[in-house]
Amino acid sequence: MSQRDTLVHLFAGGCGGTVGAILTCPLEVVKTRLQSSSVTLYISEVQLSTVNGASVARMSPPGPLHCLKAIYFAAYSTAKEKLNNVFDPDSTQVHMLSAGLAGFTAITATNPIWLIKTRLQLDARNRGEKRMSAFECVRRVYQSDGLRGFYRGMSASYAGISETVIHFVIYENIKRKLIESKANANMDDEDESVKDASDFVGMMLAAATSKTCATSIAYPHEVIRTRLREEGSKYRSFFQTLNMVIREEGYRAMYRGLTTHLVRQIPNTAIMMCTYELVVYLLNG
Repeated sequence: MSQRDTLVHLFAGGCGGTVGAILTCPLEVVKTRLQSSSVTLYISEVQLSTVNGASVARMSPPGPLHCLKAIYFAAYSTAKEKLNNVFDPDSTQVHMLSAGLAGFTAITATNPIWLIKTRLQLDARNRGEKRMSAFECVRRVYQSDGLRGFYRGMSASYAGISETVIHFVIYENIKRKLIESKANANMDDEDESVKDASDFVGMMLAAATSKTCATSIAYPHEVIRTRLREEGSKYRSFFQTLNMVIREEGYRAMYRGLTTHLVRQIPNTAIMMCTYELVVYLLNG
C-alpha cells in the first residue's frame, strides 16, 4: 500500500468517525452512565433518577476525538493489504486478523484519551458547580494512579477486539455478496467499479447488521471497561470486575445500557462505514 493510499484511508476514517459521531452523539453520555456503577440520568432538564443528588452535565458535541477512528481504518486497510498476500485474498482469515491487528493498534494508541472521555462523561456536578475540564481530569488521574492510571480498562478493550473481529468478518462477507450480486445482475455493463446510491445504502445495511450481531455478543466488555475507568472505583482487573458485577448485581447488569448502546451504535456504524466507503471511492475515483 502506497503512502497516498494510507492517507486516503486515514482521511476517510476520520470523516466517517466524525460524521457518525455528530449525528448520534446525544446517546453517548446516556450509554456510559447506564454502564457505570452509579446510574444517573438527566434528560430535557428533568432529573429522572439520581444516586447522590448530582445531575448529569449537558452532553457536549463531538470534537477531534472522534477523528481517532482514522487510526483504526488506516491500520485495518494496511493489514488487509499485507495479509492478502499471505492468505487467500479477502478470505475470512484476512478479515479476522486485519480487524484484530487494527483493534490492538487503535486501543494501545488511544486508551488514555478514551479514559479521559469516560471520566468526563461520568463527572456529575451539582447545578452551578463548574464542570471538570480535560486538563483537570488528566491531572487527577496522574496524581492518583500515575501513568498506569491512563491505561485502566485496556484489558477490557482488548477483550472487545472480539466484537470488532465479528463485526468486520460479517460486514466484509455481506459486502462481498452485494458486489457479487451486482456483478451478476449487470454482466453486460463495461464498468462494474462505478457505484451508485443503492451500493452505499447496501453498505449501510451491511454495517448495521454486522454491528448488531457483534455488539449483542460482545457487549459485556463495554460494561466492564466503564467500571474499570471509574474514578476511585473498587474495580481492579477484568476478571475481578466481571465476578464482582455478577455477584453483586446479577447477570443482567452485564447488559445494562445495551438498548441505548444499540440505538446509538447501529446508525453510527452505518453512517460511519458508508461515509468511509464513499470518501475512499471518491478519492480513488
